[in-house]
Amino acid sequence: MGFRLPSIMVNAKQILKAQHPRSGVPKGHIAVYAGEVQRKRFVVPISFLNHPSFADLLNQAEEQFGFDHPMGGLTIPCKEDTFIDLAARLNALQL
Repeated sequence: MGFRLPSIMVNAKQILKAQHPRSGVPKGHIAVYAGEVQRKRFVVPISFLNHPSFADLLNQAEEQFGFDHPMGGLTIPCKEDTFIDLAARLNALQL
């Protein structure tokens, strides 16, 4: 299983620079959208980008959607419940 982390990190940094303070995204976080039909917005710590499970989702997102989103965040190709479960597990690892 190979990752293209350099391209992921470069693209994530570009998205973070594009986040405006009024967008509701605090420093050190990134907005992502997850869901199959109707996408829901989540704000997650950028430390998630270093986790292999999240990197897998980012690779899938790049393949399916690319990284240029008019919504201002990454679109993650997974069910909302799956994303919430992953985010909860990653949050638990940070504590």
